[in-house]
Amino acid sequence: MGMRVEAGDSRVSTGINGLDDLLNGGFPSGSITLVSGTPGTGKTIVCFQYIEAGIKNGENCLYLTSDEPVPNLLNEAKKLGFNFQSAVDNEQLKFMYLDVDRNNIHKEMEEEIQTGKYDRVVMDSLSPLTETPVWMVNNGNEVIPSSNSMTTTTFPIDSTQATRLHLRHLISILKEDKCTSMVTTEIPEGSRDLSRDSISEFLVDGILVLDLDTTMDRRKLTIRKMRGTKHTLKPHNIEIGERGISLL
Repeated sequence: MGMRVEAGDSRVSTGINGLDDLLNGGFPSGSITLVSGTPGTGKTIVCFQYIEAGIKNGENCLYLTSDEPVPNLLNEAKKLGFNFQSAVDNEQLKFMYLDVDRNNIHKEMEEEIQTGKYDRVVMDSLSPLTETPVWMVNNGNEVIPSSNSMTTTTFPIDSTQATRLHLRHLISILKEDKCTSMVTTEIPEGSRDLSRDSISEFLVDGILVLDLDTTMDRRKLTIRKMRGTKHTLKPHNIEIGERGISLL
């Protein structure tokens, strides 16, 4: 009888050359990792590599996109060397567009994650979803559904409380499932926060920060946080080539 591997001990490959070695084999199974960075730093490429690694490992994958319609995203992936069409055709990979103008999109997303039995889920990006009310009421407040009861609580739309509850609801959908997840968020230029909303970094298990060092003409990746993993905080030089991002 073989030794039982605890869920927290198993690892999920990132798909990035060199990064698995820095993370004791990859992301902790069942974790949520935030990939943050300013525009153009390669966040979506990191997602593509993560999904490709899952496909190669025979895993079921879900890619939730709120930034790009699915055909555009598939074309973008193909240009970067990731041909996902066959995985889509054999139903190993599903792309789902999250239309933030539809007030039932959270429910649809939750049902897809719960019923689809996915090993890997990507949410690219969290930013539009966190800035969109769950639903609106006439007096200009946002109603946040409670995950524990049928009651609702009302806060001003731009309040930190509303954003925090909204994010908790989104991230709890992923945490309640057994999947290993990756979510992206955009950092505004010049910000010292690790996400656009400045809250999600406290709700996730791991954080990868992508950065551009324009003075040295370098791209960098930093592991800022990873649950149950000893890691360096030193930025690593990376390059984007034909097969995505590699650590130098």
